[in-house]
Amino acid sequence: MRKVLNVIFGCLIVCISVVVLSHSHLVTGGTTGMALGVSYLFNMPFSIALIVVSIPFYVLSIFRMGWNFTLSTFFAVLALSFMSGIDQWIPDFIIPEYIGAVLGGGLMGFGLSLLFLNGSSLGGVNVLVLYLQKRFGWDPGKVTFVADFIVVVFGVYSVGLVKGIYSTLSVIILSSIISYFKGRIATANLSQNAQ
Repeated sequence: MRKVLNVIFGCLIVCISVVVLSHSHLVTGGTTGMALGVSYLFNMPFSIALIVVSIPFYVLSIFRMGWNFTLSTFFAVLALSFMSGIDQWIPDFIIPEYIGAVLGGGLMGFGLSLLFLNGSSLGGVNVLVLYLQKRFGWDPGKVTFVADFIVVVFGVYSVGLVKGIYSTLSVIILSSIISYFKGRIATANLSQNAQ
């Protein structure tokens, strides 16, 4: 039960991050960043974009991370999609890009770390990051940065160059936070695989 509550709390932190980033009109990396970019391009609710973008990555998760991880990840994606739907009832407001980058990136880093520590993720790039750490011992923060940077570069098309630079700052912050927790994440993954 404690893990479920931690996953829900991690999703809530990520949800707040998504609200901050979307009101700054910034993108971030991973599946969340892809979903934000898709939602901007197609004027689609983030919650629907997140589910659509996540679907292909579940196959990798099932075969490489196992059913428990995949089901926990599926639960986390649904929880985040549900939570982020609340943004449509919040009055529209704008957050300056530099505040959005720092606050959004920081919250995203803590939220994702909490998910990773509890055997969950938000699918997509997160699954690949955790698999590479598990298989090869790669630093999840550095892998996240490279993957997220690629997503942000493509996201520049939907937000523009200046916002793309601020988006890169948010990715640097979130990747640094995940790197800080890399030892604990590796230990948590080992103990979950032993169960």
